[in-house]
Amino acid sequence: MPTDSDTADRITWTDPAREAAFTAWLTPLIDRHGLEPDTLVAASADASFRRYFRIQSRHGTLIIMDAPPPQEDVRPFVRVASLINQAGLNAPEVLACDEHQGFLLLSDLGQQLYLHALKADDGSQSERLMRDAIRALVHWQGHVDARDLPPYDEALLRRELALFPEWCVQREYGVVWTEAQQLRWQQVCDRLVASALAQPCVAVHRDWMPRNLMVADPNPGILDFQDAVRGPISYDVASLLRDAFISWDEERELDWAVRYWEAARKAGLPVDEDFGEFWRQVEWMGLQRHLKVLGIFCRLKHRDGKPAYSADLPRFFNYAVRVANRYREIKPLIALLESLVGPLTTTAYSLK
Repeated sequence: MPTDSDTADRITWTDPAREAAFTAWLTPLIDRHGLEPDTLVAASADASFRRYFRIQSRHGTLIIMDAPPPQEDVRPFVRVASLINQAGLNAPEVLACDEHQGFLLLSDLGQQLYLHALKADDGSQSERLMRDAIRALVHWQGHVDARDLPPYDEALLRRELALFPEWCVQREYGVVWTEAQQLRWQQVCDRLVASALAQPCVAVHRDWMPRNLMVADPNPGILDFQDAVRGPISYDVASLLRDAFISWDEERELDWAVRYWEAARKAGLPVDEDFGEFWRQVEWMGLQRHLKVLGIFCRLKHRDGKPAYSADLPRFFNYAVRVANRYREIKPLIALLESLVGPLTTTAYSLK
């Protein structure tokens, strides 16, 4: 959501009708919330069609979400924000909402993303921030009510995996797999999906990563939760430890994974009693996610005109080959990856 102040800029509109609708929605809120419309600036955009603005009010800064329908539906955001706040975690409070037009007025969690803080840190702050993120995740899994969230079912898992051959293999690299390669891919997918479906289900954020966590009080502030589902307990751990934009050495990954696992067991969460099996679940779940993200980042480049995300493709090849090298059942994936980028090793394509 919000990013550093140097990204702030004046608001531009490509659709005069939407600009008029926004002005009509905002006008009655000016007196109600003490807004200062002359202070309205761009806060950030993301990989979706949503934009965020920051505005001054009598009580400090607030955030406005511009989520144009039919591309965006704000109702899941509003619903999950309520669940998070009811669970006692720090998410934006929805102060005003026009679900039909896709305009929201939200409390402001600040301007410092976890991602920026972690990249700028010499090590000591990272430990504190990551432990806070783990603590909050355990609380999320134990207290956010997942009963009415959409299921992270087989159909969704397979739709996500299908993004990789469509957008990464075919569109980014121009490769058409042989029938034998397609069969190998299907076998890998079957194993990843079966592992995910065999796990206990909790509320899953789906992007519990430093770019969606804010350095806040209480820490962390939680963003970008509108796609939350009911699904595998290992998913958000994998998202946190093997991030899209920052990588850690495996020693730290394992240390944080053990800390999560111990805290989850103490909280009564249904993690596997054997840490080795739990770590395998995390690695396989992370692999499913990373293959999906490879497809999404390529789609952002080729369909949506957002090529910057493709700069991080090497990070995901590195994650994938590390996992595939470790487990015999999914090792055939390495040959499929090498058909795109050439020989891979466990240290290739490393990015910080």
